[in-house]
Amino acid sequence: MKTEGIEGTERFMSPGKGRGLRALKHFKVGDLLFSCPAYAYVLTVNERGSHCEFCFTRREGLSKCGKCKQAFYCNVDCQRGDWPMHKLECSSMCAFGENWSPSETVRLAARIIVKQKTQTKRTESERVLALREFEAHLDKLDNEKQEMNQTDIAALHHFYSKHLDFPDDDTLIELFAQVNCNGFTIEDEELSHLGSAVFPDVALMNHSCNPNVIVTYKGTVAEVRAVQEIHQEEEIFTSYIDLLYPTEDRNERLKDSYFFTCECKECITKSKDKAKMEIRKLSTPPKPEEIRDMVKYAKNIIEEFRRAKHYKNILVSLPSELLEICELSLDKMGSIFEVTNVYMLHMMYQAMGVCLYMQDWDGAMNYGEKIIKPYSTHYPAYSLNVASMYLKLGRLYLGLEKTSLGVKALKQALAIMEVAHGKDHYYLAEIKKEIEDQK
Repeated sequence: MKTEGIEGTERFMSPGKGRGLRALKHFKVGDLLFSCPAYAYVLTVNERGSHCEFCFTRREGLSKCGKCKQAFYCNVDCQRGDWPMHKLECSSMCAFGENWSPSETVRLAARIIVKQKTQTKRTESERVLALREFEAHLDKLDNEKQEMNQTDIAALHHFYSKHLDFPDDDTLIELFAQVNCNGFTIEDEELSHLGSAVFPDVALMNHSCNPNVIVTYKGTVAEVRAVQEIHQEEEIFTSYIDLLYPTEDRNERLKDSYFFTCECKECITKSKDKAKMEIRKLSTPPKPEEIRDMVKYAKNIIEEFRRAKHYKNILVSLPSELLEICELSLDKMGSIFEVTNVYMLHMMYQAMGVCLYMQDWDGAMNYGEKIIKPYSTHYPAYSLNVASMYLKLGRLYLGLEKTSLGVKALKQALAIMEVAHGKDHYYLAEIKKEIEDQK
């Protein structure tokens, strides 16, 4: 494919950041800058049966693969379209049975290897950045990350040896490092995880904690829209991380996952940090060391939740105990932190998720009502996190027959999503139908 770039933008060298993407014309809020089909992608195992393996369409009545019985498709066309990738796993899933358990990263890497062997020219996903140009940061990987890469390589050999010609180990080490640093999580309108993918052109954009674009997904295509006015010659910035947290936390995450420290205006001024770290106004104010200790406790428990591979197993087998952990943590942190403090919000979000799993709709609603207002303050405009919370709340209200509250919350979600997703996205059509059904 002849590379012609992306209309209205250009690749350039960004001072202090390396390569990046900048605007060649003015973009207003809500404008679509560009779309990028996935170079390679994989549907998460948990969504099999509810989403098409090939196009990620969510629908009932999907047809299953006649051989493995585990992959589902809209129709024969989708099944045929997916076969070059699905054949990597179909026989393997049959052979391994319940022991078939490669990670999503391993599954994605296998598909990239196949694509690289069959597609020698640049693809429509690589108009401004080729996948082979991805940064790997091999010199910055600590022992833990190196061991994780070796574990992934071993799993790749174990589960795909009969159906894949492997490159040498050095190439595999670089590939896994590239995927870990440049991969994307595809999410639905409530930010539930649907799968993983690589979008090379999207990966060219640099990070800012005050981004001027947002990335959303339409099936397996990434769409990039303006959430701020972007003027000609301005750099185009997305966000690599969850922006809820204070500056120090954000930069710890960026350093750990992407190997740089952000120097955007928000990180320099720390203008939102005080509100995000709100401390209770007590007759005897907590001492600085007490605040530090509580912040350390909050970070540790958040990290435990983030890293716990057995989290979902606990959720399935002992959800009430997991909810109790959340509630005890909230009680402890609430002795010092205000309810709007981001560490409190994080734990309330976890508790809300457990309530939803347990079908405790009132409990989930109560947590959502505490979360939504501070979310709207702490996150940037047109945040998907805020939109998804309005959506969850709206659907909870409707289920609890609080119709007027439900319709109001869904409309607030729509106002954000019309900018972030575009007015023609099928998610918006579904939400509008939910509202219409209440009349």
